[in-house]
Amino acid sequence: MDETKKLVRYITKGIQEKKGRGIVVADLSKIDGTICRYFVICEGNSPLQVEAITDSVTDTVREKLGEKPTRVVGLENAVWVAMDYVDVMVHIFVPDMRSYYDLETLWQDAKLTTIPDID
Repeated sequence: MDETKKLVRYITKGIQEKKGRGIVVADLSKIDGTICRYFVICEGNSPLQVEAITDSVTDTVREKLGEKPTRVVGLENAVWVAMDYVDVMVHIFVPDMRSYYDLETLWQDAKLTTIPDID
């Protein structure tokens, strides 16, 4: 399996560990001029859950692949956290911020894959 796809799989696992919802993977690899190959977009119900999801993704990816994000921004208020894994950008929102920025529509040329929520 391609290393980037493994990374996406473990990012998703980290999100699901903390009950992140609405996971969408946007495959940007066939779009010219993008900053990465994939976006992983999800939401948590509160800033506290967004922070927990961020920590879970960091821990899961580090444990499984030995990788750390090159940069994490947004933890100061945790309504939108962006994690940069170079080939994969992770966006973790609270619901109203996700609706406002609507990244799925912004990248509508990308192949979007919805990952079912785990209850």
